[in-house]
Amino acid sequence: MKAAFLIVAMWGLAASLCAPARGENWPQFRGPTGQGISSEKNLPVSWNRSDNVAWRTAIPGVGWSSPAVWDDRIFLTATDGQGQSCHVICVDRDSGQLLWNVEVFRQTPTRKEGKNSYATPTPAIDGRQVYVFFGSGGAAALSFDGKVAWTNTQNSFYSQHGLGASPILYKNLVLMPWDQSIREGPEPRIGWQIPWDQSFVLALDKGSGRERYRAMRGMSRIGHMTPQIVQVDGQPQLVSAAGDIIEGFDPDTGRRIWWAYAGGEGVVPSPVIGDGMVIASSGFPTPVNNRPIHAALRAFRLGGQGEVTQSHFIWEQKKFVPMIPSPLLADHLLYSVKENGWAMCLDDSDGTILWQHRLEGTYSASPLWIEGRVYFLSEDADTTVVQAGREFRQLAFNELHEPAQASMAVSGGRLFIRTETNLYCLGAARK
Repeated sequence: MKAAFLIVAMWGLAASLCAPARGENWPQFRGPTGQGISSEKNLPVSWNRSDNVAWRTAIPGVGWSSPAVWDDRIFLTATDGQGQSCHVICVDRDSGQLLWNVEVFRQTPTRKEGKNSYATPTPAIDGRQVYVFFGSGGAAALSFDGKVAWTNTQNSFYSQHGLGASPILYKNLVLMPWDQSIREGPEPRIGWQIPWDQSFVLALDKGSGRERYRAMRGMSRIGHMTPQIVQVDGQPQLVSAAGDIIEGFDPDTGRRIWWAYAGGEGVVPSPVIGDGMVIASSGFPTPVNNRPIHAALRAFRLGGQGEVTQSHFIWEQKKFVPMIPSPLLADHLLYSVKENGWAMCLDDSDGTILWQHRLEGTYSASPLWIEGRVYFLSEDADTTVVQAGREFRQLAFNELHEPAQASMAVSGGRLFIRTETNLYCLGAARK
């Protein structure tokens, strides 16, 4: 018994010693927590095009999906220039070598906004397979060696803005927001600027790709927000938001448990969750039925049954509301950046602004928290690094000067930035 215990203990010690070399996985949009927070240490603070760049690899095709990482493999999606040929790309994390580039299917492109792409959803990974979605609604699963396990192109997606949310995984399900608008008809604003009841969260079986359920939203408008699985009163809940609404579902069945009205449409920033609350941007303040709506960051207490708009409302903040980058919640502080570069830090207990500062550049990517620092990536792939805390203190400004909209990823002691044409690995080169 003592010998067996010693073997287990030695194995655990070896695993812990190896862990820093391998690093955490970044298996979905905004990492393992879905909120842009990394537990890694000793990440670079400063770099430029020649310093602290371990490698740079040209990425074929067009797409704004963020890098997803599992062990030594990085996964991205892209389409051809016409948005028809849908590809999954795998890159070696340590060398930057492009390992494979597989076409999973072809799609018929539909409408999208100019800043969107036909390959915007970030892949989700479970260690065995990688799961992907593309702009027209097609989904696929691939093995780590690039073999297609299944495809599902039965559910077509249409939105005035295109598809911008990303999938998450829960047990044996792939969960994907389906916040759409009407494709044809005399009134194109239905589902976009006029609420309707035809949006949902789609659940596919991980093994087969077949539909398991649709978690119907009720009345809502289009959005592009990635959901999260959280524990509420000791039970898992799927917290998902769309235009006008934030909701909690039973992730096993799709049953809607609670909802709160949040106003706005075309919402891009994904909510953040912590300290018993969910905090979300309202998106664009398009009025409904002549009722005025103002843009705001709004906080609601998690839980409850039925509509909790008033009973669970905590605070709102109407200044510098982000319309594209997601906020970041860490150590009871909320960080955000508006598209025009105005960044701010709020106290998450009441929404009080602790600092506000105009950063250089314009912004689409969501900020990242690493070891007490916040990284803001601009659309020029320039990164402002600030000290996390109740006072603004800039640590570095790092320039790459390439178009960028995807959010950063972290794994194995490295930072990864996808630009329009390249994937950068930031950190000291390994021997």
